[in-house]
Amino acid sequence: MIKVGIAGATGYAGAEIVKLIAGHPDVKLAAVTSRSYKGLTMGDIFPAMKNIVEIECEDMDINSLCKRIDCIFLALPHKISMEFAPLFIENNVKVIDLSADFRFKNASAYEAAYQKHSAKKLLEKSVYGLSEIYRNEIKNTDLVGNPGCYPTSFLLPMLPLVKEKLVKKENIISDSKSGVSGAGRSLSLATHFCEANESFKPYKVGCHRHQPEMEEILSIHAKEEIKITFVPHLLPLNRGMLTTIYASVCENVTSAEIRQIYEQYYGRKNSFVRILSDGLFPDISNVRGSNFCDIGFKLDEDTGSLIIASAIDNLLKGAAGQAVQNMNIMFGLNEKSGLINIQGAL
Repeated sequence: MIKVGIAGATGYAGAEIVKLIAGHPDVKLAAVTSRSYKGLTMGDIFPAMKNIVEIECEDMDINSLCKRIDCIFLALPHKISMEFAPLFIENNVKVIDLSADFRFKNASAYEAAYQKHSAKKLLEKSVYGLSEIYRNEIKNTDLVGNPGCYPTSFLLPMLPLVKEKLVKKENIISDSKSGVSGAGRSLSLATHFCEANESFKPYKVGCHRHQPEMEEILSIHAKEEIKITFVPHLLPLNRGMLTTIYASVCENVTSAEIRQIYEQYYGRKNSFVRILSDGLFPDISNVRGSNFCDIGFKLDEDTGSLIIASAIDNLLKGAAGQAVQNMNIMFGLNEKSGLINIQGAL
């Protein structure tokens, strides 16, 4: 039985990991940390967990934790994770970090979007945790940088097409919409009910910190620099994410070729990516509460214009679910273990 800890267990992503681990057949939840709720149980904080997950929140005591766990999920703010990750790795504890601290290979790109990095050497060994793309690398690492939710919804449909040279690198546009939980559990004016309800608006246009993350991963696979246009929007929903991508295909590329590449990358049984049939497009309600990413596309073969839509649950495939999927891969478990739970709309 694998023993895990969750640091920052009372945030939205951390609480989702707690739920998933509580129902995981091969894993024991050995510790949860929370600076704000020390001494309270998860059932005290989240009544839905009452009599199900009654583990008590504790301080982040590295020495104590390392004696009790094999793996730690760091559901902590950016900058904080990079302080703790090296300490766990030194003690042979595998780390899955949900912040941006270990998503980048280029430290300067991280620092331009976030802040100074204090554990740059670990960037060389960290693996970007886009499960279906980096599966083999994840198997052999002890440090995963779990992707952001917007990058997951964008990169899963785009990476295969860029890598296989089916789309042009110029003028790639990601028009993405997220539920309010993507902003985290901390209070802010923009996420108050009266501000977000019955509202729909773009935000951080041209300056969202997920853009350089997406560009770096795309560029690595394309083996040349790629820049994108990224416009995030806030949906008046608790959870869910829909991304619509616009691109131009290379000469003579057909719909059949695009579908063939998607099947090549995602057609295996252990994939959580579902390629929809011709004429069908994703609906957030069909992935809510799941670790799936649904993808649909339409190619205008006369103009070469390609439209792709993807849908994920931003808290699961966009955060906690993918983190548990990465843990499964790291420990050689069934990749879908603890992650098959159908909660979509009826």
